[in-house]
Amino acid sequence: MSDTPAPVQVMAATNVTFASGAVRGDGVISRVERMPTGTVVVADATPFHPVDHTWPDQPGDAGELGSGDEHVAVAEAVMAAVSDTGEFAVGAEIPVKRGAEGWTWLVGHRLEGEAPDWLAEGAEVRLEVDARRRAGLSRGHTACHLASLALDLAVADLWRKDPGTDALGSPDFEGRANQTSRIDEDVSVDEYRLGKSLRKAGFDTETFAGTLSEREDAINAKLAEWVASGGASRIEVDGPSIIDRRRWRCELPEGEAVILCGGTHVDALSEFSSVRVTLELPDPQLLVMTTKVVPAAV
Repeated sequence: MSDTPAPVQVMAATNVTFASGAVRGDGVISRVERMPTGTVVVADATPFHPVDHTWPDQPGDAGELGSGDEHVAVAEAVMAAVSDTGEFAVGAEIPVKRGAEGWTWLVGHRLEGEAPDWLAEGAEVRLEVDARRRAGLSRGHTACHLASLALDLAVADLWRKDPGTDALGSPDFEGRANQTSRIDEDVSVDEYRLGKSLRKAGFDTETFAGTLSEREDAINAKLAEWVASGGASRIEVDGPSIIDRRRWRCELPEGEAVILCGGTHVDALSEFSSVRVTLELPDPQLLVMTTKVVPAAV
């Protein structure tokens, strides 16, 4: 009898279809892991969008897995990874950067309860995303990008140095100052640093604070113009796996905006009735921008 250990089977990266707008699909279960935070199920393909643990702005999709008359609820889709030696990790516990040699990247479906017996490796399953929630998150994410571009335009005159440019060629306040972004259904909240480093980079924080309401009005006027344009919005992908690069593209009156983004988005700005922001300065070194969506009537 040989003492040589059996080789670890190397998994393939999960193929995803959420970029096309899919909310339903079929897959084969490749792994079921019982974790401290709940059971995580991996399939070879999924329409579920997972929360990105490195920049968790958009929550992961919820929904259910099913087979025949059986089904089980998915609380949230998460990023997962497995090493060539069999080490499995989820979310912030993943010890390597995306694309690291010797690791395969996956989408995990964290269940609300225990995995039933029928949900086992090799089983064929239906994967169904909560479509209403997905639509709200997609509107929130697209509106978040639109608001950041409109913010960059509204503060473009406050730079004394070149901070680099955004997707429309404006000075990139978003890229320089954003520290957190949180997206929910039809809403997003972004926080920006207005401290010493931004002032050294050439941004006039004092004038900004003194003209906050005028800047807010300018952003909302630009957002109203963009929503009225009804421009096309889509996700461009480099490949089918969860680690292939994705970009958001949107047609605006100023030109096409292209932003690297792993989230989900609307198909057209006509899906909005309105997008509006409010700007707040809870302290002199922190800007909070809240973006709210009113969906177009169906």
